[in-house]
Amino acid sequence: MSRDTSELTTTGFTVKAAMKNYRVVGPPPTGAFQERPAKPTTFRKFYDRGDLPIYLVHGTRPTITWKVDIETLDYNHYLPLFFDGLSETAHPYAFLARQGAEDLLDHGGDKILPVIPQLIIPIRNALNTRNHQVMCTTMKVLQHLVRSGDKVGEALVPYFRQILHIFDLFKDKKTKPSGVVRSHLQKPENIRELIPETLELLERTGGNDAFVHIKIMVPTYQSCVAYSP
Repeated sequence: MSRDTSELTTTGFTVKAAMKNYRVVGPPPTGAFQERPAKPTTFRKFYDRGDLPIYLVHGTRPTITWKVDIETLDYNHYLPLFFDGLSETAHPYAFLARQGAEDLLDHGGDKILPVIPQLIIPIRNALNTRNHQVMCTTMKVLQHLVRSGDKVGEALVPYFRQILHIFDLFKDKKTKPSGVVRSHLQKPENIRELIPETLELLERTGGNDAFVHIKIMVPTYQSCVAYSP
């Protein structure tokens, strides 16, 4: 009768781990960096129903056209809606959401600041997809948001705990080719370059408490602001 000579494996810290004929294997991957499919967005539903005041202009360089004057829009309704679409990866939704959000930020002025609390969940949801394309897009739009008004950076500081954990997770992750996102609108975007770039912008615009709140969520972050003694 032949014996089964196939290798036996077990996990560590078990009774079998001390046996000669067992090989101890490491724990399974945690999946921390694994992409997480986004839930269907409200932005997609509104666009498919024709309830958004935009339409796509096809061409070698696609653009969007607004059906109404942007400055007359209700920012409490439309800005969170376009930020919700940042989780999208499919065309044309991903392009429409990003371009629409940037257009709204360009023309929002004083109407942007009161809407900040409504933007946090869409930003967090987009970053939590762990999709490199979505993360790069969201960080670029977040930078645009911070630059859209004098007090916006400070208004974001209380919400760093909700959005910066992903920055800490991916800041040292080696970038594979899929981590470099190419867009027909901009130069290639690298997530490892966007993370420190975004954190530095958040610190510069977030006021005196920004660095402390960033440091809590990203312990290895070093201040980019020179303080006089």
